[in-house]
Amino acid sequence: MKPNKNTISNCWGAGTFVCRLAISAGIIVIAALYLAGCDNFVEVDPPNSQLNASEVFEEKATAHAAMVEVYARMRENGLFSGTFNGMSFSMGLYGDDMAYFGSMDNGFAQFFANSVTVNSAEVRSLFNTSYNQIYACNAIIIGVSNAVALPIADKEQILGEALFTRALLHFYLSGIYGDIPYVRTTNYHINSNVSRLPVAEVYALCLADIEQALTLLPVEYLSPSRTRPNKMAAHVLLAKIAMESADYARAENEASAVLNETVLYQNVDVGQTFLKESTATIWQFSSGNSGFSTLEAMTFIFDLGPPTNGALSQELIQAFPTGDLRLENWTRAVSDGSETWHHAYKYKVIEGPITENSIVFRLPDMYLLRAEARARLGELTTAKEDLNAIRNLAGIGNTGADSQSEIISDILLQNRLEFFCEHGHRFFDLKRFGVIDNVLSQTKPGWDSHDALFPIPEAEISLNPGLLPQNPGY
Repeated sequence: MKPNKNTISNCWGAGTFVCRLAISAGIIVIAALYLAGCDNFVEVDPPNSQLNASEVFEEKATAHAAMVEVYARMRENGLFSGTFNGMSFSMGLYGDDMAYFGSMDNGFAQFFANSVTVNSAEVRSLFNTSYNQIYACNAIIIGVSNAVALPIADKEQILGEALFTRALLHFYLSGIYGDIPYVRTTNYHINSNVSRLPVAEVYALCLADIEQALTLLPVEYLSPSRTRPNKMAAHVLLAKIAMESADYARAENEASAVLNETVLYQNVDVGQTFLKESTATIWQFSSGNSGFSTLEAMTFIFDLGPPTNGALSQELIQAFPTGDLRLENWTRAVSDGSETWHHAYKYKVIEGPITENSIVFRLPDMYLLRAEARARLGELTTAKEDLNAIRNLAGIGNTGADSQSEIISDILLQNRLEFFCEHGHRFFDLKRFGVIDNVLSQTKPGWDSHDALFPIPEAEISLNPGLLPQNPGY
């Protein structure tokens, strides 16, 4: 039985997984992980342009190519994509980063109105695409673990990356959908009957994957481009999970592990933050098609008003204090002569020389996360030091906050001004700080408390009742 690659409940991501191997003669397309049946990879004789799955992981070049292809797919589709479907745009609309100006028949109007349903195509796409990428990680974990000829250093690097990426995808999925399955196999019979796990159990499994990845990943990057995650990227994810779990002591320690790597990472001026050589970048995706830097630039930039899709919300623009360099450098005003709109301008190059890559993790996140952890632990002096490091980069001077509640409020604000339109950062912050209902009910007329979670797609529940119960309110 050949699975429908769009029906995750059939094979949880089974589909065509293509690795691209660059050699001196050109680009050979390698059919690495193609499933014709739900249980097994297709076994084929490997002609010059094709290798079967087991051989892919015995060769250093093709094994690395398989992992790189996962990042390429994450860059171009799903949660971390810079397209309209990715969290940077869709969750910007769902929260209060952006306002929507497109057609009300467009599915993204549902995001802005907080009216997504169990049958929303965009909601199902995020769910399915993420599990497709998780499936690819599982295939790599199994393939690399069973490889005999693959050098040990390469085996550890690739296995560490795949474990890290599997945890990353599950962690962000749980932030959007709540209780979710944690999928760790490519076996169709197992995956077609998976059940949702409580978020705390999902986090525990994420931690297990990342802690194993920490034993495998080096501190040093494979290349200066920082497009392959290292041990510090794993520490970032550990810090985020610890913060969401209210384990503030561990969150502080994990963030410190990154911030203490001062040879690798240094803060940069606001105008240099999103350049591909930035020393504040912890992990980024490489650029895609030749001649294009980032999908984010193509998604967010517009030159004429009114916008045809989304623009930054007026509430966000008005939240910037006078003299904030982030407003000057990371937003751009567009006017039709009578009205003005602003778009995110963190990524500025649509076509031309590749000067920017899509950043997944960057250093200021760890300063603000550690500031929050310290503030919640009552370590107010050091919390303010971390907070002021980001405020001073933005040109707005030290915080005037003194009490714990004032410091925490300023941290929430600086997160908003620093990370707008970056992977749903604002939405997740509002949930973690416990203020999402209070904030969004004032700015989003359609907001209800149950909107803090997306529904599980109805089509997936129909195929696997183990995904019940549905999230409340749907």
